[in-house]
Amino acid sequence: MAEAVSGFQGEIAGLSLADVIQIKGHNRYSGCITVEYLDHRGAIYFVDGEIIHAEQASFSGEDAIYEILKWPGGNFSLAPEMTTNVCTIHCSLNFLLLEAHRRMDEENNAATAVPEESFADVIDTSERRKEPRPVDPASPQRTMSAAAARVMQIDAITYAVLLDKQGHPIQDDSMEAEALAAKTLFLAQSGNSLGDFLGLGELKSAAVQTQHFDLLMYDSKQHYLGIAVAAGNKLDAVEAEIRTALVPGR
Repeated sequence: MAEAVSGFQGEIAGLSLADVIQIKGHNRYSGCITVEYLDHRGAIYFVDGEIIHAEQASFSGEDAIYEILKWPGGNFSLAPEMTTNVCTIHCSLNFLLLEAHRRMDEENNAATAVPEESFADVIDTSERRKEPRPVDPASPQRTMSAAAARVMQIDAITYAVLLDKQGHPIQDDSMEAEALAAKTLFLAQSGNSLGDFLGLGELKSAAVQTQHFDLLMYDSKQHYLGIAVAAGNKLDAVEAEIRTALVPGR
């Protein structure tokens, strides 16, 4: 019979996975933590100490984090070289851990309150987890420019940031904004260099398609607007929605 698994084994043995995540947050870790428990595997991606994406089986984002943190033990490994352009998590690391513990307490209380439930009834909670929850006024809320907020209402958009010509995000100090702003500034500067070389002048807009997401850049007199679009969407249709969203007074 296999021995019971207790605690996560890895470069920091004997700690819970939540402890490892907190340590990496304090150390401003960038990269991936891969986690294994029996035949389950998960991946948690960090940028400068904040979790930006997670995957576990059919779950992604916050739901994947909550699934992984429910495991009683396992093995983890650090992979600083593993990065992702996917951004599915927009809340702080501390809020993620608090919400995970709250959900686990809620599920444990529900399980003990109904002892006559069948095993299938107890474990079949996936649909209940997907139900929308009321917004907690105490939860940390991200701030962003009005232009980025308007664009973020479009389903195909995963993130948007308004930045100045030096690459600094406007009204958004999140890790996602910093990462997207850096990509947007690089695209703008590369495009302008190419425009100068071809005698076409400054670039006013650009689009780059990658395997994981598409990047749109728009230039105004004082700012750039960077927009990450989920892969698989038709950019001409998305750009039409963006123009509509940015119409003044809409």
